Amino acid sequence: MTRIPTKQEVLDWISANPTLTSKRDIAKAFGIKGADRIDLKRILKELEAEGHLEKRKRSYRDPDRLPPVSVLQVKAPNADGDLFARPLEWHGEGVEPIVLIIARASDPALGEGDRILARLTVVHEEDHNYEARLIRRIGTNPRKIVGIFRKGAEGGRIVPIDKAGSTEWLVAEGAALGARDGELVEAEQAGPKNRMGLPRARIVERLGDPTAPKAVSLIAIHQHGIPDDFPDKVIAEADQAKPVGLKGREDLRDMPLLTIDPSDARDHDDSCYAHADDDPKNPGGHVIWVAIADVAAYVRPGTALDREARKRGNSSYFPDRVVPMLPDRLSGDLCSLHEGVPRACIAVRMQIDADGNKIGHRFVRGLMRSAASLNYTEVQEAIDGHPNDRTGPLLESVLKPLYAAYAALKKARADRQPLELDLPERKIVLNDKGEVESVAFRDRLDAHRLIEEFMILANVAAAETLIAKRSPLLFRVHEEPAPEKLESLRETAQAAGLNLAKGQVLQTRHLNALLNAAAGTEDAELINLSTLRSMAQAYYSPENFGHFGLALRNYAHFTSPIRRYADLIVHRALISAHGWGKDGLTEDEIARLEETATHISDTERRSMMAERDTTDRYLAAYLSERVGNEFTGRISGIARFGAFVKMDETGADGLVPVRSLGREFFHFDREAGTLMGSDSGLIIAIGQRVTVRLTEATPVTGGLELELLSIDDQALPRGRGPAKRPTRRKAASTKRKKDKIKRKVERKRRQR
Repeated sequence: MTRIPTKQEVLDWISANPTLTSKRDIAKAFGIKGADRIDLKRILKELEAEGHLEKRKRSYRDPDRLPPVSVLQVKAPNADGDLFARPLEWHGEGVEPIVLIIARASDPALGEGDRILARLTVVHEEDHNYEARLIRRIGTNPRKIVGIFRKGAEGGRIVPIDKAGSTEWLVAEGAALGARDGELVEAEQAGPKNRMGLPRARIVERLGDPTAPKAVSLIAIHQHGIPDDFPDKVIAEADQAKPVGLKGREDLRDMPLLTIDPSDARDHDDSCYAHADDDPKNPGGHVIWVAIADVAAYVRPGTALDREARKRGNSSYFPDRVVPMLPDRLSGDLCSLHEGVPRACIAVRMQIDADGNKIGHRFVRGLMRSAASLNYTEVQEAIDGHPNDRTGPLLESVLKPLYAAYAALKKARADRQPLELDLPERKIVLNDKGEVESVAFRDRLDAHRLIEEFMILANVAAAETLIAKRSPLLFRVHEEPAPEKLESLRETAQAAGLNLAKGQVLQTRHLNALLNAAAGTEDAELINLSTLRSMAQAYYSPENFGHFGLALRNYAHFTSPIRRYADLIVHRALISAHGWGKDGLTEDEIARLEETATHISDTERRSMMAERDTTDRYLAAYLSERVGNEFTGRISGIARFGAFVKMDETGADGLVPVRSLGREFFHFDREAGTLMGSDSGLIIAIGQRVTVRLTEATPVTGGLELELLSIDDQALPRGRGPAKRPTRRKAASTKRKKDKIKRKVERKRRQR
């Protein structure tokens, strides 16, 4: 006979496994089968009657248990030096639980009053009920300064590195943390600012060499003017926020919504669930739910939080850090859809037919509870036949229906023909010291594509709803390519023996035909890069000009309000349009929509530039130890002063200066995008395969200088004599050679 667990053992299991709390899950955990299930049912009934458990449909929860991820406030150390904390989200009855903080060597020092986000484990000790392990500290807000330390007689000064040329800061001798002259340091304000004289700071971290990898993102943040510390008033507002309850909301807590994110995700603002549609009028159809964190419930128009979020426009992501749009109390806690924790949301229920076409949708303002926080890899592995302890119980009931709905959406996508670029994305992997350990290709799994398609569908639904309700909003706009850029792409395609349709209204299906023709050939990467360069840049606008790249007429950003202000505007518009509350879009916001659209489009570009500069510097630092090595790559750009090469291994871009191409004059043809040698007749053009030698890497600027060794497996010819401008006779000869090469390329194209 199977041993029946005690009541306490059942309670412990439910507390430790908040997503596996059905009677079937509990029976499986304790190996209970057959008639023994009757005894388990009796125990659960007794626990429910005694108030220890609350039954919700087919699962149980303990109403007097803290969430597995909780916000705590640190208390003063006791006589033994142990740190305890008070749970800020305690809603149970009776005595408040006692939480002991278990510190690790890598954790920052915590003091009385600090607020932390922590993962809790139930224990049964005499002096505490839970043990907490730090996830991150929140709610503290000293002003940060990053700059170069200049040592003086009594301490020194910090010279900021930001563009604005901020004032210098004085550092007392005892507050320098042993920093050396010329080191990059991070400091915080020391005491109130004086009316006269320079403000004082204390160094909290020595970042060392300003060119070192650990300093790279900090430099980019300050150079591009990205705000990286929150004003005290903003932090105070965030700290005062309380979890939103069920009042006025649809209860979605029993729906097994999942968050599926990268394994290193800091926040979870979107979730999804799908099932077969039981409507007999929609055979083979599906119902898809997408629930998004209700940031608008916490960030109200006109507040300090709102002004700061609008100022930032978006979060900025770097290999070693994130500069968030919202304080961590919101972005990492109350607005993050943590597993097993009730969270406010705005959700959309969408019906699609068997071919993936959306045939109906409706929005609700709800309260949800994520059934599991999963990452892309484990979800894909489960579908591929290798589930783990977390995905196994969800495979049949939740994951497979998600993929079934995605299979239908793929049909609709194939009919719609959005632009299908094939440009593998590289990921910089850092070690514990902040140094580049490797440069790897990012995985591109069906799990990624599934979430993308669900989010695109939800974004379309948001735009369509607001258009139907005649509500102002911000659209995500992507206009058609400019004619001159299309002509350049057409010439590149012709040089590769390919064709881009002309004389008709360009659609993404025409570009996809070109990309498909190039797939698998040596010109595939060239055609993909050239197509990307021909595209206009997407932006935000209160006017709807459609989204060319996605081949969609109506599109708005709805699914990421934690990290994009545009999505918050759309959420507020939905709140106003549905009459859900007083926290919707205001008249003042509507009047400023054009200004807001321009501003957040600019902040998006600012972040992109800072992220790109950071990547360049990291790659330059990574490659600085490989100066003299040879690399393969492809010509990615041509300028009067040289040729740019994208290297295969890392994706880094380096410059081959024209002065290094031999002792001959190189003629730059802007229209054709080529360099031609006056003596050798050598033509250097975009797309050619090359071998180069790395001659210089400068981490402080991210610059790489290369020497060209071969083109298309042919050794580089060298011109004779010193570099000089060609004579008229030589220029005419060069033109004849160039025309001859063009005719040869044209013959090859016709033969194909």
